[in-house]
Amino acid sequence: MKIDSHAYCVPGGTKVKLRKWATRAAPVYKSKHQYRKILESHVEQLSSLQEMHFAANRYALLLIFQAMDAAGKDGAIRHVMSGINPQGCQVFSFKAPSAAELEHDFLWRTTRVLPPRGYIGIFNRSYYEEVLIVRVHPKLLRTELVAATPHDFDKVWEGRYRSIVDFEQHLHRNGTRIVKFFLHLSKEEQRKRFLARIDEPQRNWKFSMADAKERGFWKSYMRAYEECLSATSTDMTPWYIVPADDKASARLIVSQVILDALGELGSSYPVIDARRRRELRTVHRHLME
Repeated sequence: MKIDSHAYCVPGGTKVKLRKWATRAAPVYKSKHQYRKILESHVEQLSSLQEMHFAANRYALLLIFQAMDAAGKDGAIRHVMSGINPQGCQVFSFKAPSAAELEHDFLWRTTRVLPPRGYIGIFNRSYYEEVLIVRVHPKLLRTELVAATPHDFDKVWEGRYRSIVDFEQHLHRNGTRIVKFFLHLSKEEQRKRFLARIDEPQRNWKFSMADAKERGFWKSYMRAYEECLSATSTDMTPWYIVPADDKASARLIVSQVILDALGELGSSYPVIDARRRRELRTVHRHLME
């Protein structure tokens, strides 16, 4: 089953209203068995493409995951990337900035760990937190030594959007391709997942009181996401809004988007020249002797 990844893409210049984007779309699989078969196929294709991507050493691929708590970022990364060679992949999760990170601009801590050519980098949350959680809780700007009155807040966010867009365009021009996922979860589905984390002892560790507290700012987060997606989805580095109420569908959509992105790179194994071919024949002869 071919999934149309373009159906989830936010074209550059789009004004995003999240209520118009489904959190539970029609399933992209017909049964659990078919889901497993499709995911297995996607994982195999990703493994093959990643190997060529690494060998070609022409581009870097950066995958960014943003979502509300319990939307399934960790699960999507774990299931979709399960066949990737760990030597060619890097995963970073970004929590509250450290004291050292606060001494720099808001892009610094993520810039330090960008993937090199040939690699796939995964950001589980990212520099986008600086226009999401910080926008919902603007008092955090004080810890970043950003002097702003309530009347200046709009200028802060507009400036950060411009910095992000310029930064991503710079990376694109220099060989880093960026794919950005917003896992779009409904408030009701989040409630169910929180209850499951509380009711099942083996999942208690996944729930924190901070999760419940942030749930109280749901409407503010939705507004922040709408502004962020509208301002930073460009034709060069678009956002993909993935319906996340059904974890299986979300994983298949994410894996299809990544497959498409890797396929568009046109990577192939390096072609050796005549001199190198002669060298290999010589070595082969010696080994056979």
